[in-house]
Amino acid sequence: MLVLCMLSMGLSLNFGCGNMKSDKRIYGQYEGLIADSAMVVSAHPAASRIGVEILRQGGNAADAAVAVHFALAVAFPYAGNIGGGGFLVLQTASGETNALDFREKAPLAARQDMYQDSLGDVVPGLSEKGHLSVGVPGAVAGMVELHRRYGRLPWATLIQPSIDLARNGLVATPNDAKWLNDQAVDFKEYNSEGLAYMVKDTLWKAGDSIVQADLAVTLERIRDAGRAGFYAGETARLLLAEMQRGGIITQADLDAYAPVWRKPLQGRYQGYDIVTMPPPSSGGIVLLQLLAMVARHPVAEWGPEDARTIHLMVEAERRAFADRAEYMADPDFIAVPIAGLLDAAYIEARMADFDPQRATPSSSIRHGAPRREPTETTHFSIMDAEGNAISLTTTLNSPYGSKVWVAGAGFLLNNEMDDFSAKPGSPNQFGLVSNASNAVAPGKRMLSSMTPTIVLKEGEVFLVLGTPGGATITTSVFQVILDVVAHGMSLQEAVDQKRFHHQWLPDEIAIEDSAFSTATWHALRALGHHVCVREPIGRVDAILRRRDGKLEGAADKRRDDAAAGY
Repeated sequence: MLVLCMLSMGLSLNFGCGNMKSDKRIYGQYEGLIADSAMVVSAHPAASRIGVEILRQGGNAADAAVAVHFALAVAFPYAGNIGGGGFLVLQTASGETNALDFREKAPLAARQDMYQDSLGDVVPGLSEKGHLSVGVPGAVAGMVELHRRYGRLPWATLIQPSIDLARNGLVATPNDAKWLNDQAVDFKEYNSEGLAYMVKDTLWKAGDSIVQADLAVTLERIRDAGRAGFYAGETARLLLAEMQRGGIITQADLDAYAPVWRKPLQGRYQGYDIVTMPPPSSGGIVLLQLLAMVARHPVAEWGPEDARTIHLMVEAERRAFADRAEYMADPDFIAVPIAGLLDAAYIEARMADFDPQRATPSSSIRHGAPRREPTETTHFSIMDAEGNAISLTTTLNSPYGSKVWVAGAGFLLNNEMDDFSAKPGSPNQFGLVSNASNAVAPGKRMLSSMTPTIVLKEGEVFLVLGTPGGATITTSVFQVILDVVAHGMSLQEAVDQKRFHHQWLPDEIAIEDSAFSTATWHALRALGHHVCVREPIGRVDAILRRRDGKLEGAADKRRDDAAAGY
């Protein structure tokens, strides 16, 4: 990750963004793709096209989600997968809300100190790359369960387009070529000689054909046998053979894996109902905290580019992420005080020391004391013609996960074990800190930042959104919601907007290049903020229902994402 930090003192920089205009910008000047009935927005045009084809065949949002998920495993191995896991939130046309947790789990042989040396220090990279970084995959089981409960079309109909895509090949985009070339060294290092896929003697280039014959056969087994096509039989044999090269997943882990239906979290912001993911994702709690923390302030009057708005959002983010580090983990192992963290009085108390004239050093911010109860990533959004909606985020964690390919099966394995706390207080690859609540334990789900979200207006789906981006996921969703609801942007304008992020530790505002005007930059510096310029933040793929009932699909222009609809 390329990061350039500028301290709040001692530097005078021309940020190259021009000066802030005295008049407020008028939003709503352009939109994304408009469709009358249905929309799919995902990380790859081929996957979005396949999703729409399924909807045209009479499939519903759940059918399209299954088809898009498997298509991304072929077209977007950077993060799309059958060797990872994720979360989804759905809203049916009849008003039912639900959330599916198909997050990976720690293998049964995992132990709390497995990424520490004999002195108790974290071994750099051990949880990030290679066979030992792999959690038990949940993606296939999750899609099987989604189809079982909500699907309409035959399972085989949903998988066949991905089989065809893998066997016939797809054309590499410039991004595909760059990413594969960037990963060639790791692919060779973490796979036995001759067993790494997508490695060539020459560099990949845009326009090359990417054919994945072994993956096509694996998908055929999943098409024909469902869950057993992955967790048993030949695919399982190949996966376990790969584990013999340094991993700890066994057949018992595969047999025991099961996705979990969970009750979505719900909150309100400016008259809109927010439906989002509960733990083991931290995203939903943090998002609802952030919206509640800023709700009493006139951000709509200030505008999205005003230093007052940004300062408020950053101060809310540093407090919410401090709570994340202390309290959030797998609720099947740890009693997460959800109600206490979202209690209105608690939120007010967390912001009681907010100073509109000064940044609060993260060193002085600790987690709060809520009332306890008794107890690389990709995203796509779908709305069908009947009014059903699904927001689904799935991941391998890092780009191309553990870098380990299952030889003979053609798919990558995740490195989700890095999302545990390798040692309490030790940051993971995203700089996120967590305590013993998120420690490694057999069968435990690791904490996540994924934030699939649906926003309702008067009971009907208004907005479906989510994004990849590690620690920046939740703040990106937060920013887009504010830009649409408070600042009146079209959805595409909100998705295109430059982003910023704060996560408590490290104590800095991470921003995209040119995110702040010179005036805003200097105003934030005067308040005591540190600012770091980094690579693009997130890739929000979202759908909005307009006042006229039509759908706006907004695909993030930071990569190859695409909207498709009819």
